[in-house]
Amino acid sequence: MNRVKDKVAVITGSSLGIGHQTAIRLAEEGAKVAITDVDDADGAKTVNEIIKKGGDAAYWHLDVSKEAEVKRVMSEIAAKWGKIDILVNNAGISGANKPTDEVTEQEWDTLMAINVKGVFFCTKHAIPFLRKAGGGSIVNLSSIYGIIGAGDVSPYHASKGAVREMSKNDAISFAKDKIRVNSVHPGFIWTPMVENFAKDTGSEEAARKALDALHPLGHIGEPNDIAWGIVYLASDEAKFVTGSELVIDGGYTAR
Repeated sequence: MNRVKDKVAVITGSSLGIGHQTAIRLAEEGAKVAITDVDDADGAKTVNEIIKKGGDAAYWHLDVSKEAEVKRVMSEIAAKWGKIDILVNNAGISGANKPTDEVTEQEWDTLMAINVKGVFFCTKHAIPFLRKAGGGSIVNLSSIYGIIGAGDVSPYHASKGAVREMSKNDAISFAKDKIRVNSVHPGFIWTPMVENFAKDTGSEEAARKALDALHPLGHIGEPNDIAWGIVYLASDEAKFVTGSELVIDGGYTAR
């Protein structure tokens, strides 16, 4: 229960889905957790859930595509708890499901502003606090779509490939500061994002069965499957792990 005891963790996009479960798990393992999102109502619910279980958490409204807002929120979090030890760059959107030649400039820019610039801004403005703390861990949520192609969501693939490479380069850049940087690559996980995708196809039940069949283990993943991987990378158990790709995909990319 003390794998990240007394560490301060910032998690973007943590009101729902993978971010929410990561916040719960890190809090249970002893971290003070900053919930950040644009979904204020569910963010408040996440904080209350953690506090009811005896944890320590607070919420900040944060649009990761706005650098000034990112800088302010990071400073406020550090001021509240005295430091930042862990950054989980989880905020992201799926964007337009179109081939490259049909994607508009606005659709491309909107997705990249959140999925790529958001990771850049949050990393940039967390680094000074991680340095001051004597080191720490940054975990970036990429995707299996940052490793392989699937013939869909073209901008999303591009963004997750960018996050994968940003993670490796930053791992080298900040190793001297004892700041580890790793990427996590989920397969299909039953989150609100995927659930909405399933509903758009017509039959949610049929869509879920189809997604289950894509994974050799026979079922789609759950947010907790990813959250526990993030807990490991955030903890000192992973003190020799940096620049790595943790693929959690039920065997999807092993085919």
